[in-house]
Amino acid sequence: MSAKRQLLVETALNLFYKHGINSIGINEVLKVSGVAKKTLYNHFSTKEDLILAALQARDEKFLGWLSAELSKASGDKQVISNLFNALHRWFNNQVSELTPFNGCFFINTSAEFSDKSHPINQYCQQHKQAVRELIASHLSSDDEQLLTLICVLKEGAIVSASVANELDTAPKCLKIVLRSMSQSA
Repeated sequence: MSAKRQLLVETALNLFYKHGINSIGINEVLKVSGVAKKTLYNHFSTKEDLILAALQARDEKFLGWLSAELSKASGDKQVISNLFNALHRWFNNQVSELTPFNGCFFINTSAEFSDKSHPINQYCQQHKQAVRELIASHLSSDDEQLLTLICVLKEGAIVSASVANELDTAPKCLKIVLRSMSQSA
């Protein structure tokens, strides 16, 4: 990836994540990045192309971070603990590659595109599916209900931390999952 393209993607991602997709125009991305309009259009035909590139960059960064966090675990309880402890650190701006915390970029972006068949919305859906598959790949259990519980609580924790500023919600979710596992054992 060329340095100018990378700069445009990183600038767009930072601006979109902080302010939202619809409130940031191409001119703001150009101003902050210092890149010429012609250069931007050499790399991206439309704003939608730039949004998709920003989503891809965040997707790679988030999945890489989460994979590293889950890979440190041995056993399902530790995988789940690592997940919610990692989320807690993210919510509290202790994950340098994901901070500052401003909710989930994919939830935020999806909320700005009401058409569920739109390519941007579909990318957000694919990201959520990839996260689910990543979590499943680290669990030895193939219990779909457990996986769904983990994923729903993860999403709820992200929204609670973002919308209600409940930055301690991830440890609460962890307790719920672990209690559920001990009751079903």
